[in-house]
Amino acid sequence: MPNVGFFNKKQLHQVREAVSAAEDLVSDYYKMSSAQWLRSRYEVRTAGDLESHEVVDGPFAQVLGYRACPKDASLGSASYDLYRICIQDSTILRVVSTASGDLKLFPFLLYVIVHELVHIVRFARFQQIYSCAREADCAMEEELVVHALTRRILKKISVPGLEQVFVYYRKWWADKK
Repeated sequence: MPNVGFFNKKQLHQVREAVSAAEDLVSDYYKMSSAQWLRSRYEVRTAGDLESHEVVDGPFAQVLGYRACPKDASLGSASYDLYRICIQDSTILRVVSTASGDLKLFPFLLYVIVHELVHIVRFARFQQIYSCAREADCAMEEELVVHALTRRILKKISVPGLEQVFVYYRKWWADKK
């Protein structure tokens, strides 16, 4: 099992702030109302709340898909897709701490969470099929598309430290603009 470090209380506050900002940015970009967001059911969990199979070594986060059903539902037709963004605290903390002060936690989290929300929107809109996005042959192409969209969404805003995050991720941008 990968080494698991956990965000502290102050860092968890930054996660919550990044999730809130990312939701606004992604909904604005895709012109989605709050009702449309609610149809794309998802949740964000950090390492302290992840199941053991949701903790991975390498990526900063991953989106896992589940079939869920309301507790009071008796029919299978009430089931729905639930996407879980699994934030990998230790991987993020390791990169941010070893970046010689160039990477700050909040802008890095903002990039990661916008990126994962873009995946969820694409799955919900059938612009990408969840099962295909998990297979190696189409996963790399999907990652390039999502990194480009993430950059497009974030380059319109001014957040201290975001430029350094763009430098960190530049290898993922197919258009290199």
